[in-house]
Amino acid sequence: MGTNDSIVIIPTYNEKENIENIIRAVFSLEKQFDILIIEDNSPDGTAGIIRQMQQEFPDRLFMIERKGKLGLGTAYIAGFKWAIEQKYEFIFEMDADFSHNPNDLPRLYEKCAKEGYDAAIGSRYISGVNVVNWPMGRVLMSYFASKYVHIITGIPIHDTTAGFMCYRREVLETINLDKIRFKGYAFQIEMKFTAYKCGFKIAEVPVIFVNRRLGTSKMNSSIFGEAFFGVIQLKLFSLHHKYPQKKQA
Repeated sequence: MGTNDSIVIIPTYNEKENIENIIRAVFSLEKQFDILIIEDNSPDGTAGIIRQMQQEFPDRLFMIERKGKLGLGTAYIAGFKWAIEQKYEFIFEMDADFSHNPNDLPRLYEKCAKEGYDAAIGSRYISGVNVVNWPMGRVLMSYFASKYVHIITGIPIHDTTAGFMCYRREVLETINLDKIRFKGYAFQIEMKFTAYKCGFKIAEVPVIFVNRRLGTSKMNSSIFGEAFFGVIQLKLFSLHHKYPQKKQA
C-alpha cells in the first residue's frame, strides 16, 4: 500500500469502452483512492488498456488477472484478500460502467471514516427509487428483490442487492471469506447479511444508479434465480450457525 488508506475494487470483463474513463474519474477526486482491477481475461483488450495506465499510475493502479469469468463473488473475494494483505483500511466495491458515480465514493468513505460505521452502502432505494434508464421490469425486479430479502432475513437494509459498497478492513477480516458461498447476484446479499449477523453497523447513503451507456450488461435470469433461493438458504443456515462477532472497543 502507498500513502492512501482506501482502495476501490473494480471487476472487469469486456469493459474497454469504460475502463480508462472510470480510472481517470476515480483518480481525479480530491480524496485519494487507489484502484485494484480484477480482470477476467477479457477478449476485448481491457487488460492491455489497464497495463498502459499502470505506467502512468504505478503506485495507485493495480491489477489481478484471472483465467476467465469465475463469478462476481470470487472476483471481489480475491480483491478483498489482496486489500487486506496490503493493509488498506477502507475497501470499496464499484462497477466499471459508471452505473456507480465515482463522485459518491467520498460520501461512502465519510460514513465509515468520520461517522463511525463499519460499512456503507450506496443505496438506490433508501429515498424512493433512484434508478435511471433501467427498463421498468428490471427496476421492479430489483426493488422487490430487496424487499423480499428484508422480509425473509429481517436485515434492516433497503438495498440489499447493491454492489456499491465501502467496508472497513475489520469487517472483511472478521467474515470468513472462504465460506461465502454465492458467486453472482446473491453474493452481495450474503456479504451484507453476514456483516449484519457479525454485529457490524451498516449505513445506507442515497445514490442515483444510472444504467450503463457503453458495453454489455452481465445480468441474466440465472443470477436472479440464485438470489431468490439463496436468501432462503442464508436464513435457514443462520438459524443454527454462530457468527464471529465484531470486537468491542
